[in-house]
Amino acid sequence: QVQVVESGGGLVQAGGSLRLSCAASGGTFSNYAMGWFRQAPGKEREFVAAITRSGTFTNTADSVKGRFTLSRDNAKNTVYLQMNSLKPEDTAVYYCAADPAYSSTYWSHWDYWGQGTQVTVSS
Repeated sequence: QVQVVESGGGLVQAGGSLRLSCAASGGTFSNYAMGWFRQAPGKEREFVAAITRSGTFTNTADSVKGRFTLSRDNAKNTVYLQMNSLKPEDTAVYYCAADPAYSSTYWSHWDYWGQGTQVTVSS
């Protein structure tokens, strides 16, 4: 069973950048698709981006397309979410997730979750 731990959150001004990292352990990293989700207060957890097991294909939500980039390093068991041109509406707790079969962008279809990292974008 894989465990994932997020890092890299923080406070940034609008227009700034952050890079989130998600380190995995306890399983064969390349056997898992990896995803990022976020949840703002009072809102449902929403899909941000996902990457296939090999890293060949990525998918990003329309709300972050062109600003966020997802990549993975299977040698380091880590996935990265580069977030540029951040907006106040990007403020949320960001969660890393892993799943052996990337079948859906809906959060409940993903099996393994980290504790989350807070991203706050000030205007």
